[in-house]
Amino acid sequence: MIHQIDAIVVGAGGAGLYGALELSKRGCNVAVLSKLYPTRSHTGTAQGGACAALGNVEEDHWEWHMFDTIKGGDYLVDQDSAQILAQEAISTIYELEHMGLPFNRTPDGRIDQRYFGGHTKPDPNDNNPDPAKKKRVPVYRACYAADRTGHMILQTLYQQCVKRKVSFYNEFHVIDLIVKDNDCRGVVALEIKTGELHIFHAKAVLFATGGFGKMFRVSSNAHSLTGDGVSIAYRRGVPMQDMEFFQFHPTGIYSKGILLSEAARGEGAYLINGDGERFMVRLAPSMKELAPRDMISRFIVEEIRAGRGCGPKKDHVYLDVRHLGKEKIDAKLPDIMDFVRVYMGLDPLKDGIPIEPTAHYAMGGIPTDNDSRVLADGAQTVLQGFYAAGECASVSVHGANRLGTNSLVDILVFGRRAGIDMARYLAETKSYPDLPATPEAEAQASMQKILDSKGGENAADIRKKMQVDMMDNCGVFRRKADLESVKQTIAECKARYPKVQITDKGKGWNTDLLEAMELGWLIDCAETTVDAALAREESRGAHAREDFPKRDDKKFLAHSLAFKGERAVELKYKPVRITIYQPQERKY
Repeated sequence: MIHQIDAIVVGAGGAGLYGALELSKRGCNVAVLSKLYPTRSHTGTAQGGACAALGNVEEDHWEWHMFDTIKGGDYLVDQDSAQILAQEAISTIYELEHMGLPFNRTPDGRIDQRYFGGHTKPDPNDNNPDPAKKKRVPVYRACYAADRTGHMILQTLYQQCVKRKVSFYNEFHVIDLIVKDNDCRGVVALEIKTGELHIFHAKAVLFATGGFGKMFRVSSNAHSLTGDGVSIAYRRGVPMQDMEFFQFHPTGIYSKGILLSEAARGEGAYLINGDGERFMVRLAPSMKELAPRDMISRFIVEEIRAGRGCGPKKDHVYLDVRHLGKEKIDAKLPDIMDFVRVYMGLDPLKDGIPIEPTAHYAMGGIPTDNDSRVLADGAQTVLQGFYAAGECASVSVHGANRLGTNSLVDILVFGRRAGIDMARYLAETKSYPDLPATPEAEAQASMQKILDSKGGENAADIRKKMQVDMMDNCGVFRRKADLESVKQTIAECKARYPKVQITDKGKGWNTDLLEAMELGWLIDCAETTVDAALAREESRGAHAREDFPKRDDKKFLAHSLAFKGERAVELKYKPVRITIYQPQERKY
C-alpha cells in the first residue's frame, strides 16, 4: 500500500511531536509513524526537568547555560549549536507553559526551578577578575513538573497534535528509508497488526527514533530503544557521529538499571559508600553530587574498586534521601520513591537505596546541522528532505557528555527547529520526488530472509552475548585489550546473525520477527561504538580510556564519523566548531 503525505515524522516522542506540531501550525500535511502508541514513547520516562535560564528563583543567563553545556561536554560541543540550545530553551519552555504543561510553581506563580548536575553560575564570593577562572556553584535552572517532567511534555504535545488533527499511524514499525540521488523520498514501514508493508511517499522525513541503550546489559532504556533510525540511515550511507560517547547515568537501581532521576540529588540527596562516607564531598568539593554524570559514574566505580562499595558483594553504593523528609519527598520526588518501593521493596524514608551506573544516553547518532537537516557526508552535504532530532541525532550540543535535563531541551528546541525548516522545504518543493520502481524490495527481502531461515541461531542468545560484553568491556571505563575483546564478540555476533531462526512464521503481531530485526540494528550501533572507542586514544567526557587517561586536544578535538564500508567500519573526523570558549581543564 502506498500513502502520499507531504511530511513523515518517524517517532512520537518529544522531538517528533514538536516537529509535527510546527508542521501542522503551518498548514502542512503531516503524519507521525510510531512503533508504539505515542504516549508510551521514551520521552515519558524522563523525570527531573528541562533546563532554561529563566532566572525565576535566582539570577541566571543563557550565556551561563551555554558555557555549562560546552564545559559539561568536555569541549567537544559545537558552540554555535550550544548557543541556539541555551537561547531558544527559554522561549520553548514558555511556549510549553502556554500550551498547558503543568510545571511546579514558585509561591508567586512562576515556573519553579531546581538544581541539576553541571548547571552553574559564577560564585558571587569569588573576586577573580578572569570570568573563565571564577569558581562556579550550582544554580536553580531545571524547570520541572514533580519528577515526571517528560511524561507531562509528552502528554501536552500529543494533545496539541490531536487538536491540530495530525495523522497518526500507531504501531507502524519503520524498517527502511527511501533514498535516491541524495534525495529522501519516504520510508517503508511494517504494520505490526497485519504484517503488511506500507510505502509512505513523502517530500520530507524526520527521524526522531530515540537511542540504542539496549546494546548494554544494564540500561535505563526501554526495550524499544534499539537504534532503528540510526542504523537505517547508516545502511543508506549516512555516517554515525561520535558513537564512542555513551553516557552512563550514576543512579540506576542496582542490578535493574531503572533510572532514579538526578532530581533526587537536585533536591539534596547524598551518595554514600560502604564506609558511610559522603564521598562526593571529597571528589568534587564545589559541586559534590551535582557534578556531571560521567564524572560521578567513574567515581562510583572507583569507590567500588577500592573496596568501599555497599552490600554483601560491595558492588554498589547508596543514594540517601532519608534526611529530606517525607513532605519534600512526596511533593517533589513521588515517582522515584515509588520505583524504590516497588522494584526494591525498600522504604526510602528508612533505607539507603542501592544504585550503580546504568547505560543511559547516546551523545552520538545521525549528524545534522542546526536546522536538524541530515548531513549525508557528516560534514557539509545535506541529504535533501531528510531531518533528524532528539537522541537519534547528533547536532552536536552534548559533545562528549550530556548535562542532565539538556536531553529534554534538545528534543524540544531541535524538534521544533526541524518542523519549522521542514515547512520551509515543503513550500519550496512543489512536487513529490519519483519513487524507485520497487521501494519496498530490500525491506521485503531482509524480512523474508529471517522468516525463511533454518540456521538455528537464537536472536535472544546473540543479543545477550553482545549486551554482557558491551557492559563489561565498553562501559564506564575502557582499555584497548577490553575493546579488542568486545570487537571480536561483535564480529562473532555479526557472523551468527544471518543464521537467526524464528519460531513465529505468521504475519500479524510477529514480535519474534521484529526483535530479530532490532538485533541487527543494535549490532550496527555496537560495532560503530567499539570501533570509534578503540580509535579515540584519549579520555574525554563519557569516553574514559584507562590506558590513555588524559584528554588530547591536539589530536582528538574532533567529531568521529563512522561510515559503513563493504567489510568494515571506516572512520573519518571533522573539527569541532569553537566560537567563544577555548578548551580548558574540566574541574568541578
